[in-house]
Amino acid sequence: MFTGIVTDIGTLRAVEPRNDVRRLTIATRYDTASIDLGASIACSGVCLTVVALQPDAFEVEAAPETLAVTTASGWSVGGRLNLERALKIGDELGGHIVQGHVDGVADVVAREDLGETTRFTFEAPETLAPYIAIKGSVTLDGTSLTVNEVDGTRFSCLLIPHTLAHTTWDAVQAGSRVNIEVDMMARYAARLAEFR
Repeated sequence: MFTGIVTDIGTLRAVEPRNDVRRLTIATRYDTASIDLGASIACSGVCLTVVALQPDAFEVEAAPETLAVTTASGWSVGGRLNLERALKIGDELGGHIVQGHVDGVADVVAREDLGETTRFTFEAPETLAPYIAIKGSVTLDGTSLTVNEVDGTRFSCLLIPHTLAHTTWDAVQAGSRVNIEVDMMARYAARLAEFR
């Protein structure tokens, strides 16, 4: 489990195809001595398992399902990723409950720099749109964001300068694609409603 509060920006050092998986080496500022093999790290919202460690990097493997459903299939050497280590019991829950189970990919249809803040407008997959609500939470590229407006399959979020400065969002433009995970509570509420 995660919170959607990004704590580092990693850089892809190597991308190596291995049969049906991709081994990714991600440079990080995390103290890798404190990371256990088998630990989960959210990489731009995708929960991946650490399979090897280096002094300043960790290695993970992206399976076929991950490559098919997320933006991970397009990650290349030099790319930057929002990173978050798994939540520990007793940690502050600053964002919202995030599983790292990406539901799909959303398209960025507009970016408006408004001075101090920046508004992004997204096009969600039609199957996910019902789970996105005004003032609700959504995870985009591993970042917990609040939904400001919703219009059909389109929705917008307003990012503050701190978020732009401490995540990969500074480089996101119209035409970019981002990983989306809808709020788990919205998903369960919709499922329960099916049985009424």
